[in-house]
Amino acid sequence: MASTRMLFAVLLAALVSSSPDAVSAQTIDAGRGELPLVVPSDYDPGTPLPLVVLLHGYGSSGARQEAYMRFGALADSHQFLLVNPDGTEESGGENRRFWNASEACCNFMRSTVDDSAYVMSIVDAVKAQYSIDPKRVYLIGHSNGGFMSYRTAYDHSDTIAAIASIAGAASTDEPPAPSNPVHVLQIHGTDDSTIVYDGGAIRDHRYPGAVGTVERWAAYNGCGSEGRDGGTLDLEGEIAGKETTVVQYADGCTAGGSSELWTIAGGSHVPSISDTFSQHVIEWLLAHPKP
Repeated sequence: MASTRMLFAVLLAALVSSSPDAVSAQTIDAGRGELPLVVPSDYDPGTPLPLVVLLHGYGSSGARQEAYMRFGALADSHQFLLVNPDGTEESGGENRRFWNASEACCNFMRSTVDDSAYVMSIVDAVKAQYSIDPKRVYLIGHSNGGFMSYRTAYDHSDTIAAIASIAGAASTDEPPAPSNPVHVLQIHGTDDSTIVYDGGAIRDHRYPGAVGTVERWAAYNGCGSEGRDGGTLDLEGEIAGKETTVVQYADGCTAGGSSELWTIAGGSHVPSISDTFSQHVIEWLLAHPKP
């Protein structure tokens, strides 16, 4: 079982300090202060665009997560808006930022904050000021942010078209299917010692493994139980070749739903992402709108 301190240390050790290529002067406020918003330089209110919300890992911040993954650099070429919010700070002195996502991760101080509602308030705040395609609202989350992506997608399946969870997991409990299908992508390294690929527990609260997570959501989405080979990708910059295998659960799914697993062989909790990692993730999301 990973301790709170270990979770924090692993996450911070690999976060880079460089600034993202795309810097926007735009901001929005969804009730917890101003948030940076990346908007394409040729934004036209007459053309609704996708919205991507990036959710950071435990102990990190929206700015650090974006500096690490650099999705904003793709906003012009792929035509989407990006917002990277901060979770709330823990009580108790250390003040690490977290999302109240599941029993396992990472509300260690038992806060009653409703982060699922807050994420939706961010979506609503952007929609109020910009032209957003209602069929293309997406979440990307790393670690604790991945847990939060699943939580928000479950709670607000009418709005969220697809999520990409990187080293996160589905909820500890197994509730019935959400009201609407949602496309889900799980990206996970086999050598992740923080959120273990095969599943584990944090403070006696278990979380499912990567395969269990995608199979649960495949069932939610009415997909067949057998995944099919989707080829290979290069997602890890320090591992030679195409080290990532793709398994797709897309047969027989309810319209608007599918489930997919990208397994990084030898990948850690905070992988050294390849030059094409962020592009692969964004292009997958954009290819999975609501019907």
